[in-house]
Amino acid sequence: MDTSSPAAFVNGGLLRMHVGRKVRTVIQVTRSDAGSVMGKSTDGCQLVVRGSPPAPLTSYVEVIGVAENENSIRAELWTNFGDSFGMPFYSV
Repeated sequence: MDTSSPAAFVNGGLLRMHVGRKVRTVIQVTRSDAGSVMGKSTDGCQLVVRGSPPAPLTSYVEVIGVAENENSIRAELWTNFGDSFGMPFYSV
C-alpha cells in the first residue's frame, strides 16, 4: 500500500483505480453514523468514508485518506467545505 506520494484527486468512478493509495475527494454528505459517513461524489457515486469526522459536520466535505475499495475511503483528514458548494465545478 503506497500512501507516501501526494493524494490523487478522484471522483467515485476513478476511486477503483487507486485502491490502496492515498486519495482526496469531495462528497456531499447524505448520512453520518458513528465511525462512518455516506456521501455522494462529484460524479454522483455513493461513497462510504470511515473515520472520525469533525463536529459539526457540514453538507460538503473534502476527505484525504486511503482508498479501501471501489467505494470506500479510510479518512486521515477531513475539511468542512460548508453547506453550499459548486459540485459541478469541482468534478474531475
